[in-house]
Amino acid sequence: MRVTLCGSTRFKEQFEEWNHKLALAGHTVYSLSMFAREASDVGKESLHTINEQEKITLDLVHLDKIINSDAIVVIDVEGYTGFSTKREIQWARMQNKKVFWITPWVGKPGTHPFDDVWAGTLV
Repeated sequence: MRVTLCGSTRFKEQFEEWNHKLALAGHTVYSLSMFAREASDVGKESLHTINEQEKITLDLVHLDKIINSDAIVVIDVEGYTGFSTKREIQWARMQNKKVFWITPWVGKPGTHPFDDVWAGTLV
């Protein structure tokens, strides 16, 4: 399966972990082009800074990766998804892509609002 990893750039370690796990399980994995931040991003000071035009370009490239995937895997450490990730999830759903999460759904079985799946089922 072709999958695109989606999530905050602050979770670089988890991106690398899931990229490795999924590739070893035989999946083609698309990830972020680079781990960067806009100048206004707080809590990401260790990342390379990009300008607004570069961010727009990288965001569009990432949406294209989603189009070329069968599914996305959301890197939602401690349940966190920011604005860009929420937009990518919505885009994937609009393209009828399957959505997997690294944080298992803790609700009652069969009650997940979008019929999404825990990413651990892929490895």
